[in-house]
Amino acid sequence: MQEIHVISDGRMQPEALAEWAVAVHPNVDYIHLREKKMSARELLAAAEQILAAGVPPAKLVINDRIDVALASGAGGAQLAWHSLGPAAVRNLAPALRLGRSVHSPEEAAEAGRQGADFCLYGHVFPTACKPGQQARGLEQLAEAVRRSCVPLIALGGITPDNTGAVLAAGADGIAVMSGICGAPDPVAAANAYRAAVERAAACAEARTVSPALGEGGEQA
Repeated sequence: MQEIHVISDGRMQPEALAEWAVAVHPNVDYIHLREKKMSARELLAAAEQILAAGVPPAKLVINDRIDVALASGAGGAQLAWHSLGPAAVRNLAPALRLGRSVHSPEEAAEAGRQGADFCLYGHVFPTACKPGQQARGLEQLAEAVRRSCVPLIALGGITPDNTGAVLAAGADGIAVMSGICGAPDPVAAANAYRAAVERAAACAEARTVSPALGEGGEQA
């Protein structure tokens, strides 16, 4: 099953983060805590509150701050372009699941060679989070998937309606920020993305099975 990663948008009050995370986590695979305005102390407190509220440690990914990921007991860390590289972090924290943010097929290939466990690739479609920046589109996404030796998660402008096309291009999952964080009902939004992923998986399975069948569903 392809993965769903949800990324916090830095707009929620600290006390609301844990409530939000525990509400959406049943329908997502990973929760990325991306709070650039928080100090290390504040980020650690938020992570500890999320874990205490019942989100499994393996689901929690801390953006950029390796120290906070280790101190909180989170299962993973997401490395930005300005972060330490995966190889360096692997030496410091061999047990962390490491993601790397990439923006081209070449960067995706390099991240895997450096020891990242997965890549976040984007942005695929136009998004308000990246105003004025050209989207990379499905063709370049497919090339990044081809070049990457680790799972590649697509990010940027992804909705339940275009999730199927993203996964059909080969992505191993989707990452969502405003589509869930900015939704009037984040739980309903997470449900909608999960349903879209499941529909895409069912369609892919049907395409795999049908060529082997003749008329009336009999094997050719």
